[in-house]
Amino acid sequence: MSNPHERLAPAGRHGPVRAPQSVAGGLLLIALAALALWLTRDLDQGTLNSMGPAMLPRWLAVGVGLSGLTLLVTGLTKDGDPLEGWSLRGPFFIIVAILAFAVTIRPFSFGSLTIPGLGLVVAGPLAIIIGGFATPEARLRDLVLLSLSLTPFCMLLFGDLLNLPIPIFPQQLTSLFPSDWSQKAVMRATAAILVAGAVVVFFATRGRRTTAIDVADHSGRI
Repeated sequence: MSNPHERLAPAGRHGPVRAPQSVAGGLLLIALAALALWLTRDLDQGTLNSMGPAMLPRWLAVGVGLSGLTLLVTGLTKDGDPLEGWSLRGPFFIIVAILAFAVTIRPFSFGSLTIPGLGLVVAGPLAIIIGGFATPEARLRDLVLLSLSLTPFCMLLFGDLLNLPIPIFPQQLTSLFPSDWSQKAVMRATAAILVAGAVVVFFATRGRRTTAIDVADHSGRI
């Protein structure tokens, strides 16, 4: 006779996969890491003293792959959550944000459509704001503040400290600054302007009530 107090094994735990959600997440992260390593295979990694364009994305991919491997092992050795239904909202806005960044940071042409290279000063805030709407709690004010704060940090990190060949701003902007300024000086001034814009937006909207902007329902339909 079975013990009435004996706990029944959760459904879906009879095979080697004990945490389907962790296994699925781990496999996805490993696949993303492999894709990043393949896409950067022809880029120069450089050294710590002179970083190449492939060093940061390549080591980030290694970190993501190790995280995925950890999730995969955990999903095979420890009980966890089963797979559940998921919304298309998050992947949709993240993919749109990545595409928006890709077609605006450098010149882009597709048939008769031509988009001039706008650099990180435009592509960064655009991607951050669009990607922020992946959550239903998105607030436009918060996303604008984040974009105006994070973009200058990325400009100084990648363009100034790491000297990576990333387009920072449209070449047309250089005419707005003194002709004897270097590119780094123009970049630092542009970063300062963005930070000042974030401060202005913060104080100008501080007393206003902010409400979440939900541009999609919660049933998975966009």
